[in-house]
Amino acid sequence: MTMDEAERERFAAFLLRMRTAGLDRRELIAAVEATPRSAFVPAQWVADAWRDRSLPIECGETIEGIDLQMRVLAALEIEPGHRVLEIGTGSGYTSAVMGRLAARVLTLDRYKTLAAQARQRHETLGLSNVMVRQADGTNGAPAEGPFDRIVVWAAYESLPRNFVDQLATGGIMAAAIGLADGVQQMERMAKLGSRFERSPLAEVRFQPVMSGVAAAL
Repeated sequence: MTMDEAERERFAAFLLRMRTAGLDRRELIAAVEATPRSAFVPAQWVADAWRDRSLPIECGETIEGIDLQMRVLAALEIEPGHRVLEIGTGSGYTSAVMGRLAARVLTLDRYKTLAAQARQRHETLGLSNVMVRQADGTNGAPAEGPFDRIVVWAAYESLPRNFVDQLATGGIMAAAIGLADGVQQMERMAKLGSRFERSPLAEVRFQPVMSGVAAAL
């Protein structure tokens, strides 16, 4: 899927923002350019796909703004050979981008509809190294670790220390920490021994991590 002139202008504005923020890592930008964002955004919101705002998708969920997504993916420093766990598949966009950077991506979502749609998009793009699963990701995927990178697109009220054991030595996790009814801090957490070395990435307002899988959607 190629960009039309209007989308190319919006993409160029996005690239300028990334360069200004120091987030223009060549491999990441190449992965983004190779992943048609408009295919992961509802048709009525395509004009806003490259803007710094979250957009509604199915099941009452959202796709986060591209600027925040890139800040988080840049902080993960994904390399070839890495195994990545994502909790909160959403439209499947970030797992598609990560699939171009990593050896394997396992992405979990509690909604069957979102998982099925993301899987179809990945198949269309030929991304055979991205596995999409409807599952309760509250506690990660301990039976399938360790992972080199973990990203959670939802908020924990307190530091999710149980994820330390799911990270490989030197692994990195990104997740939001804070109360559900307030502003949370998206943090980069690097594994050092049995603890995390934490650094802030951005203030966010994410939904809290929800246990179980959706019964209807």
